[in-house]
Amino acid sequence: MKSGYLKLTPHDFLKGLIVSVLSSVLTIMYQTIQGGTLVFDWKAIGTVAIMSAMGYILKNLITNSNDEFLKREPSETPAQ
Repeated sequence: MKSGYLKLTPHDFLKGLIVSVLSSVLTIMYQTIQGGTLVFDWKAIGTVAIMSAMGYILKNLITNSNDEFLKREPSETPAQ
């Protein structure tokens, strides 16, 4: 189910949650590799999670059902 321009569906929020979790996991992995220890910066991880989820949801909000950025929904004209 695709959401339209300036509309969101529960599916959009679920995908935003998935993006948020994956971004957080990648942040932990990056910090571990860079630091050489498994010490978590929870503030950075939380910030990445929130910002990535908000970015994904905002992108879906301003994209129409044809995946066109900042364009209104195409009008449905009958085929002639």
